[in-house]
Parts: sequence; structure tokens; C-alpha cells
Amino acid sequence: MMTGQQPIIVLREGTKREKGKGAQSNNIMAARAISDAVKSTLGPKGMDKMLVDSMGDVVVTNDGATILKEIDVEHPAAKMIVEVAKSQDEECGDGTTSAVVLTGELLKYAGELLEQNIHPTVICGGYKLAAEKAKETLKKLAIDIKSGDKKTLRNIAMTSMASKGASAEKGILADVVVESVSSVAEKIGGKTIVDLDNIQIQKKQGGGIANTEIIKGIILDKERVHDGMPKQVKNAKIALINAALEVRKTEVDARIQIQDPTQLQAFLDEEEGMIKKMVDTVKKSGATVLVCQKGIDDIGQHFLAKDGIYAVRRAKKSDMEKLAKATGAKIVANLDSLSPSDLGHAGLVEEKKIGDDKMTFVVECKNPKAVSILIRGTTEHVVDELERGLHDALSVVKVAIEDGKMTAGGGSAATAIAMALRDYAPTIGGREQMAIEAFANAIEVVPKTLSENAGLDPIDMMLEIRNAHKKGNKYTGINVFNGKVDDMLKNNVIEPLRVSMQEIEASSEAATMILRIDDVIASKGGGGGGAPGGMPPGGMGDMDY
Repeated sequence: MMTGQQPIIVLREGTKREKGKGAQSNNIMAARAISDAVKSTLGPKGMDKMLVDSMGDVVVTNDGATILKEIDVEHPAAKMIVEVAKSQDEECGDGTTSAVVLTGELLKYAGELLEQNIHPTVICGGYKLAAEKAKETLKKLAIDIKSGDKKTLRNIAMTSMASKGASAEKGILADVVVESVSSVAEKIGGKTIVDLDNIQIQKKQGGGIANTEIIKGIILDKERVHDGMPKQVKNAKIALINAALEVRKTEVDARIQIQDPTQLQAFLDEEEGMIKKMVDTVKKSGATVLVCQKGIDDIGQHFLAKDGIYAVRRAKKSDMEKLAKATGAKIVANLDSLSPSDLGHAGLVEEKKIGDDKMTFVVECKNPKAVSILIRGTTEHVVDELERGLHDALSVVKVAIEDGKMTAGGGSAATAIAMALRDYAPTIGGREQMAIEAFANAIEVVPKTLSENAGLDPIDMMLEIRNAHKKGNKYTGINVFNGKVDDMLKNNVIEPLRVSMQEIEASSEAATMILRIDDVIASKGGGGGGAPGGMPPGGMGDMDY
């Protein structure tokens, strides 16, 4: 008689499986490890990370999204946290570190509730209510930005760059950012839309950060194709052509047989004549500058130089589109149909040497809808980090112009939300109340981390901030520069409303998603959630404990 049942094997051999609390605590540990990795970079006093990849390339940054993109993350739950940073970066361009740190903190407090035997579904329900209330509170705190208020936009850009490597020259850079975003903003159907693709960023090592400038036009990373061409063309009429100034080869295999030398000469003359005709078409249109997306033949270069036309070949498609926006030219695919109405205008087109490379500057465009920023910095790493800082600043100014709403920074909004949630929790009652209170504790990680990174005592700072908020000073936050609690609006520490809204949305959704997982089944070779039996992630199952 059989006492035990025969075990039924459903999963393939080598499959790792974690169930119940083991799976949850492992996932929470992995997510918190990621958030701890970026925690020290938060705020103006945050530190930088040096990331070295397998090829030995070095990236020095404190941009949350960049750090997580460069780290090779193995654990599946940790990968979900990296997604939070990615979505925050795509939506707002800034606030990536805050979003990741908040997700880790929400999971930390959820872990404590799980230990008190509160069901994950209850915690998720409480978190959902808390996130809604938090967004409601943020909307009440939001302040309108008047359209054309460049001073406010400049402060928003400076707040974004305060925590980046560019902070030393943030005043000059903020002017560049606001100027470029304002130039490309367009009104479509009563709404202001900013497409950041219309702002071209060119990086060149050399000079200092202060040499970074905005160019009312486009910089092409190309030189003129022939030395006989003029180096400078004033009041340029620009033709943009998406066709090659070369003799067309036949599509099918063709053989040309030549019996005597005179035929060969005729054949070559005909080729030359065809190219000359193309150049004459360009000249006839009145163009003085030609930007070609494809190649220009040697003979073509010679004729263009003779006619005094400045030409550039093999320009990038994206640059062609930006040139069309900046100069008002149309991109022509068929040379024969080029007419004076297709040409664009620029006050000056010239070739300049920047560093070791020659570049073409198309500048002094009237009311350009595409502009360029030329970034300068002493070393490659400085220039790269500056580009990341500018990307964040451009994104927040874009969001601020589009939405027209802002909130105070420095942890003041987070504290206001925590206070509102603590008042709101008892009205819900039940076990959800504990989850809402946990959310309130978690969101205070922003001011706590800001003060920790600035070398201040987080407990003292939190008590002071709460005290100020109780007295009705709802814009009070941490001034990390003088180590005191201060009015953030007066200090011009402001950020667009959308950044905070997205942080709360992304972090609460990611945290609830991870909490709902109670079973991790990893097939052989897959990135498992660590070894079964609650071993630490990262394949440390063979170590002695």
C-alpha cells in the first residue's frame, strides 16, 4: 500500500521557483538595492557615480536614468525599477532619481506591513487611494506659470541643473535653454507644443562650459566639399536636395561597348554634360548654398566651386529636416523641379573650425523653428555630462511651457502630501489606513534624502519642516545650501507639476506591480530571482551560511 503520492513534475528540470513570502521579500530586496544605488545622487549636494563598462568606457554622471541604463541589471524585479526611471525620463526628462528612490521606499514600508500579515492586495488598495490623494494635493499646491514668463522658466531650468555637473555655470546655461525652447515652441490648436527634436545639440571638446552658446540656426558637422568654394556666404539662399549630383547608374546590368577612342571621349563628355546640367539647374534657381543628402561627384564639386556655390554633401536626414524648419526651405527629391520658391534663407552660412574639426554654421535665420546648442567643455566627460544636464533642463522647460503649472521643490511638495495623507488615512479606516500611512512615510524619503546628502540631520530637518507646514507655510522645504528650512518659492526652487505627478504615478504603479507577485518561476538560463529558499539574488546559492 502506498502512503505517499508520486510527485508530479510539471516544470522543466533546472527551473527555479520561489513562492509566497520568499518571492516577495526577494523582489523587495532587489528593488531596494537599485533604489539605494542612486539614492546618494539626489539633490544639489548629491554625489556622482563613475560607471565603467566591459570595454573600459567611462561615464561619470549623477543622472538616475543614465546610471540605471549603464548598469547591467540581472534581477527581474530590479529590471522593473529600471523601467520606472526610463518612463520618467521619457515623460518629463527629470525626476528619475526621485521616482526610483520613492519606489524603493514604498516597497520597504510594504515589506514591513507584509510582516504584520497584511495581505498584499490590501496594501495595493491603500497605495492606490494614497496616490490619488497625493495627486489631488499636488494640483492644489500647483501655481500657474504666465505665458512668456521667462524668469520663471529660467528658475525651473536652474533647479533642474542644480544637481548636475553643470551647476557651476547654471545661470548661463539656463538662458541658453529658455531661449532655445521658446524659439521652437509652436501654437497648434490653441495649445503650445514643443518638439525637442527641433533643438540640435552639437558637442565639441575644448573651451569651457561658459563657452556653450545658442545658435539661431543649425550647425552641420560637415565641411564644404571643395576648397575653391567661398568660406562665407552672406544672405544665403539655401537649396536642400535629397538626390545625388552624380551620373545615375542603371538599375539593370548594362554593358557599354566602345569600338574606338572617339566614342570613349564622347561618352565621358556626355557624363560631364549631365552633371554640368544638374549644377546649372541649381545655379538657375538662384541658390548660393547647396546641402545635399547624398553624394556630389568630383566633376560636380568642380562646377559648383566655379559657380561660387557653397556645397555640403551627405548631410544627415535629421539635419536636413531641421534645416528646412530653420531656413524655411523645402527638401527637393528631384533636381529638375528645383525652383526659387523651394529655397530657404539664412543671414550667414560659413565654415568655422571648432577644435580639430571644420563645421558649417547656418545662422542668422529669421524666426527659426529649429535652433542649435553648441556645447563646450574641457574634457569629453564634462561635455557628455553637460549634455545630459541640458537634456533634463530642456525637458522640464518644455513641460512647464506646455502645462503652464509648477510646484515648489526641495521636498516641500512631498512634505505637504505626507501631511495630507496622514489626515486622510483615518477617514478610510480599516487595514488600508495602515497602507496610506505607509505611503505618507515613504514619500518623505525625498526631503530626508536631500538633507542626508547635504550632511544634515534628517530627523531634525523633518521635524522643522513639519512644524513649518503645520503653521501654514506650505512651500517650506530644505535649503541644502545654508542647511536650514526655507520657503522654496522665494528661493526659486521650482519644478513643473508634471514631474511630481509622474513620479507618484510611476512609483506607485511599479510598487503595486512588484507587491502582487507571489511566485517567481525562472527557467534555466533565465535571470532568476535568486536561488529557491529565499537565498540572496545574484546566484549566491552555493555559499556557506
